[in-house]
Amino acid sequence: MAGDAASDREAPPEIDPQNPPFPLNDTDKKVLAIRDEDWKPITWPQLKEIIATNTLEKLQRSPLATRQYLAWSASIKSQYGSTLPYITSQKLRWKPSPNSDPPTFPSQSPTPFASRADYAILPNDWPYSFTPDITHLLVWTKTPIATDDAEGGDVTAESRRLIDGFVERNFARKLGEGGGERVLWFKNWTGLQSVRALDHVHVLVRDVPAEVLEGWLERRDLE
Repeated sequence: MAGDAASDREAPPEIDPQNPPFPLNDTDKKVLAIRDEDWKPITWPQLKEIIATNTLEKLQRSPLATRQYLAWSASIKSQYGSTLPYITSQKLRWKPSPNSDPPTFPSQSPTPFASRADYAILPNDWPYSFTPDITHLLVWTKTPIATDDAEGGDVTAESRRLIDGFVERNFARKLGEGGGERVLWFKNWTGLQSVRALDHVHVLVRDVPAEVLEGWLERRDLE
């Protein structure tokens, strides 16, 4: 149920790696140097190892998806100034609190995930390169998730406990017996986040029935 977002719409343009619209980082350069036919997607066992060892920098898009994502990013920045206003206005459709910069959003609870009105579950339009059995979801939250700057911007122990409980209740249990073996989550360190002003958690699920996925994606944060 996973795959590149481009599979669900017209193929987006690709950047020319020799003439990119903005400077490429070292990871982009490394990925773009690989031929498409030589790229191998990340498997579930590999994903488990990456998350267990917190080596999140190993999560990468394929060369094709990287070229498309970078071209898309350049287009979004030219239209909206940055990715953040596009996400909030077009994807989430959340209205920030007046005069908040960076934006904050009115929430029902100060505790992340405590209220269904305070978060939205959406497909990741630009997932990392996973095998087709893996679906990549993003849980966007109006309530900030505490991180520890002393640990490179990783989540605090209390935040990890809250997220673990949320993922267990809302994802693992919905998959029935053994569901916990088909769900993984991570939150990018601050330095790895592409949208820093709006907290979100990555949830990866394996072999999910369509009806279960539809239930997760139901919007209750706009009611």
